[in-house]
Amino acid sequence: MSGKSKYPEQFRRDAVELARSSDRLLRQVARELGVNHETLRNWVRTAEQAQVAAPVGGVSADERQELRELRKRVAELELEKDILRKAAAYFAREMGR
Repeated sequence: MSGKSKYPEQFRRDAVELARSSDRLLRQVARELGVNHETLRNWVRTAEQAQVAAPVGGVSADERQELRELRKRVAELELEKDILRKAAAYFAREMGR
C-alpha cells in the first residue's frame, strides 16, 4: 500500500480488515465503502503479500517504507549540510581577502 492515494492509509487498513472479517462479498463491502471493488481487492492482496513477506518479529511493510523514506531524507540533509559547509568555507576565504 504505497504511493499516492486519495484514500488515507488508515482507511485502507480498516477496509482490508472489514473485507477479511466480513462474510459479505468483497464487491458488496467495496460498494458500501464507496470504493471500486478492484481497488479493495488490490488492497487486500497487497496486505496479504506484506503479511507473508514480513519475518516473524521483523519489520512490517509500512515500517520498511518509512525507513526508506527516512534514509532518503537523511541523504538529502547530508547533501545540504555539505553544500552549506562548502559555502561557509568559500565566504570565509572571501572575507579574509
